[in-house]
Amino acid sequence: MKIAIAKNAGFCMGVRRAVEMALDASNRTAGPIYSYGPLIHNPQVLDVLGKKGVSVIKEAPGEASGTVIIRAHGVPPKDREALIQAGFNLIDATCPKVIKVQSIIARHARQGYAVIIIGDRTHPEVKGLLGYAGENGYVADSIEALEVLPVFDQAIIVAQTTQNTELFRRVSSWAATHHPHYRIFNTICDSTEKRQDEVRRFAAGVDAIVVVGGYNSGNTQRLFEIARETGKPALHIETEADLDLSRLGDAQRIGITAGASTPNWVIKRVYRKLENLLILRKSRLTRWVYRLQRSLLLSNLYLAAGAGGLSYASALLQGISPRINSIAIAVLYLLCMHMFNNLVDSTSDRYNDPDRAMFYQKNRILLSVSAFAAGVACLSVAYLMGMLFFVLLVCMCFTGIVYIASLVPRGFALKIQPKIREIPGSKTILVAMAWGITTTVIPAIYGFGQIRGITLLVFFWAVCLVFVRTAFFDILDIQGSRIVGKETLPILLGESRTMRLLKILSLFAAALLFSASGAGVLSPLGYLMAICPLSMLTLLYAHEREGFSPGLRQCFLMESHFILAGLIALVWSAV
Repeated sequence: MKIAIAKNAGFCMGVRRAVEMALDASNRTAGPIYSYGPLIHNPQVLDVLGKKGVSVIKEAPGEASGTVIIRAHGVPPKDREALIQAGFNLIDATCPKVIKVQSIIARHARQGYAVIIIGDRTHPEVKGLLGYAGENGYVADSIEALEVLPVFDQAIIVAQTTQNTELFRRVSSWAATHHPHYRIFNTICDSTEKRQDEVRRFAAGVDAIVVVGGYNSGNTQRLFEIARETGKPALHIETEADLDLSRLGDAQRIGITAGASTPNWVIKRVYRKLENLLILRKSRLTRWVYRLQRSLLLSNLYLAAGAGGLSYASALLQGISPRINSIAIAVLYLLCMHMFNNLVDSTSDRYNDPDRAMFYQKNRILLSVSAFAAGVACLSVAYLMGMLFFVLLVCMCFTGIVYIASLVPRGFALKIQPKIREIPGSKTILVAMAWGITTTVIPAIYGFGQIRGITLLVFFWAVCLVFVRTAFFDILDIQGSRIVGKETLPILLGESRTMRLLKILSLFAAALLFSASGAGVLSPLGYLMAICPLSMLTLLYAHEREGFSPGLRQCFLMESHFILAGLIALVWSAV
């Protein structure tokens, strides 16, 4: 059985922009915050915004204060003016594609053109567009509705940005035949067109289609209509709670698409539940392997094993005989810190990784004991290695704990309690540095008694690998991180710039080993170790081409690069 997610599923540009503006305002703006009407058509997002203090108002009061966010659908000019007159500060989150339609309508309305809008009269976007048409605005949702309109000397035809592309093609053909003097503007958003065309192509490779999105979302409803028109079993759900496999028959390949207002975390939950339901249909061995893989990933045991592999590989690259003590330090410290972080700071996991959040909630006592035991064992091993290592690990443990704790003592009466994790991009950098020290520097000090030039070279390689891994997951988790106010690297730089940076670092890490091995600074093992960053680079390109996959496979593949490094080193040492 196979689950596929449409590449264009989830937030479109305009919705993403509106939600990000609202979340940023809730995290940074003092005073009351409102949206003028529901920001987007998705109840889960609106619930999150409500919890963040963003209330909904439906009309401008006589006098008020605070901030009002103009919804992605836009508003009529008179409503905008009324909000300003009331005393609000405005944040305009109108989709740029909608603004373009507003401009077309306003320009032609001033020139005396009649404006025909192909759309749903009750939709907030259409209501806003009519405000720019004035008395010359008309709405039609079918060819029949067009035929009863008066014949105009001059008119334009535009579309609601989320309108059905097939309907607008028929409208354009009708106008060309009956009223060739009408000017036609195809204002359907290219994102909408791509989604609808994708569903038609998508259907050819799957047995059934699940459409995720708000029941009152016009673009989601149209995706569902198109999915049904393909002849494949189709199901429109709002959340994973609505998922009913019996309505999809015995489908072996299931495709998931989602409306433009559906957040990634809802798609993730649907995918994960569908994955868990489908695995129950498989053999007992397959179910056992899946559960084992899931437990290793969620508990960070697989990641800790990867730390051991990276430590082993780093030692061989430096020409050091790998020691079990230094490998144990890397495994135990990183297991303790990652577990501890998941236990204490799980707010964003409710959105980014609901499986992990549920796993830690269900097994909280066992995982707390395991994290404590790993920390004690790590310090014990460090103490046996020498006082230098013990002090270094105590300092690193303290830094890891302080990362999620206040920098200012509670006794000080300050309203703001700054934390290291609130420094933009700090998590990615600190995690990479911690990995670099435990997997590269500690083995060097234990083996050489000092840090050499080759240590710094291998350190940069290891840090690049971990930085790419951590920032990649930050990209996948950007929506949940923004909700809880985390300033991760993708939020700071943007997704595209962060992805570009990760590609550069992957190439740099590979080039570093190639050049060092070619110059004789590293053994030929460096050529083989360059496979790891190049493999990461391949995964980054695959993610851009195919879109995000919230299942275990993508997470497992990324974490496996550290296991791969250890296996390559193990084979090299055996040969």
